Amino acid sequence: MTTELTPRILDAVDAYFDEQVDFLAALTAHPSTRGNEQSAQDFMASALTDRGYEVDRWQIDVEDIRHLPGFSPVLGPYEDAVNVVGSHRSKTNTGRSLILNGHIDVVPEGPLDMWDSPPYEPRVAEGWMYGRGAGDMKAGLVSNLYALDALRRLNLAPAADVFYQSVVEEECTGNGALACLARGYKADAALIPEPFAEQLVTAQLGVIWFQVHLKGLPTHVAYAGQGANAIEAAIPLISALHEMEARWNGVEHRHGDYAHMDHALNLNIGKIQGGDWTSSVPAWCVFDVRMGIFPGQSIEDAKKEIEAVLMEAARENAFLRNSLPEIVYHGFHAEGYALSDDKSRSAADAIGALDSAHGTVTGGALDRAAITATTDARFFGLYADTPALVYGPTAEAIHGFNERVDLESMRRVTKATALFIADWCGVEDI
Repeated sequence: MTTELTPRILDAVDAYFDEQVDFLAALTAHPSTRGNEQSAQDFMASALTDRGYEVDRWQIDVEDIRHLPGFSPVLGPYEDAVNVVGSHRSKTNTGRSLILNGHIDVVPEGPLDMWDSPPYEPRVAEGWMYGRGAGDMKAGLVSNLYALDALRRLNLAPAADVFYQSVVEEECTGNGALACLARGYKADAALIPEPFAEQLVTAQLGVIWFQVHLKGLPTHVAYAGQGANAIEAAIPLISALHEMEARWNGVEHRHGDYAHMDHALNLNIGKIQGGDWTSSVPAWCVFDVRMGIFPGQSIEDAKKEIEAVLMEAARENAFLRNSLPEIVYHGFHAEGYALSDDKSRSAADAIGALDSAHGTVTGGALDRAAITATTDARFFGLYADTPALVYGPTAEAIHGFNERVDLESMRRVTKATALFIADWCGVEDI
């Protein structure tokens, strides 16, 4: 990339930034919770078509991906799981190819009366855009699109194939990104603008989701001593899981990127249901668990220990020893991924290109961070031999009330992404 081109790219982002903000607001207005992403995906497919990209919109078939490493089991139907990919096909192919990945699905908004304004009526105040999904991660999806737009408005295009991906299922399985790999979309690097404050993510945790099903013995509450309360039976099992969580966080188990963190792995009881009637001892209980694991930690070994912990705790309970819990795995079966472990030349080159782009835009060094969440980066890094760079804008209250994204941070990320594309892929005339 020539020195003369850099300011032109930066100016092109600035010239259309108001339009970019409007586009983000329109996209955020789509309530694209899991199973309801179709209207948002239609919006993205239309935007990509209008820009002249080759658009692939398809319904994910679980049977196409069930056998692949990284697949996460699902409980619900998949008739409503739709991916969108817009492809730029280079005329010269003199550069390095790239995947620009982001997820369209958002988490549920929770009680509406706990938001200061409706979550799907995005608003801008003091430089922040508020709305469910504005930060996680529609601002990133939009920054990817408008980074490509900045080149297009200069009558330039990447000199390598670029695959713009808008995927579903990131918040619960990652199967959307996996379906893109199964469909043949591969490249020399991937960039995922998740909202981690303009830092490069060096490592991310793995995640396991599971349910624990308990059966009690119902009776009228007047004779509670003759029954067995399935909800209360969950309490010692949850305590045993937290003891396991503490052991897994021990110094001897930590991946190097997390050596400085005393509690990187978090166990969360995310949902509990049980019982049928206030004056009946509950006959059943189901609680949902999320547990983190370190990069390099075996999912299968982790599952074996989870099962052993639960069964041991159950056998110490007078009722549960004769009615052992059932464990059902659904959702995330996600391995941890560490970009820092990738010592390949391509990884070093990709990180260097992003470091340079970030420095040009911000005037500072690109900070590194190990995160205690997971992203779709693992599919590219672990299963496609593709360095996956996670680098996106600053956002706050993601998964919470009054989620918001810093618009000036989105502008900087868009500029850095555009410069990164021009450097990594090279440019050619349209």
